[in-house]
Amino acid sequence: MKAGGGLIVNIAKRNDWRRAIERGAYEAESLETEGFIHCSDPSQVVDTANALFRSETDLVLLCIDPARLTAPLRYEPSKRGTFPHIYGPISVAAVTRVLDFPPGADGTFELPADL
Repeated sequence: MKAGGGLIVNIAKRNDWRRAIERGAYEAESLETEGFIHCSDPSQVVDTANALFRSETDLVLLCIDPARLTAPLRYEPSKRGTFPHIYGPISVAAVTRVLDFPPGADGTFELPADL
């Protein structure tokens, strides 16, 4: 885990988060296909969203407290930098806030003011 272990963020589809609340844990598709859930530090999330989710609507940001995770968290290098990866489901209890994350009129994203 990165020194300081501050807040990390996952970009999720609103319906996936609703299902997670019912089950008690969030499991992104990447957990099955890659073995982990992709996350970002708050400073990385806009670049990630604009690279991978441009113009997608009905997204939310899951604000995650790493201290509340029950699955391992590792910071690992990727093509665009070093990112947090969670190696297991994210307990609903680890999510401290859920923020709407709509794109702007041009399809790009901006960091929510309250993040």
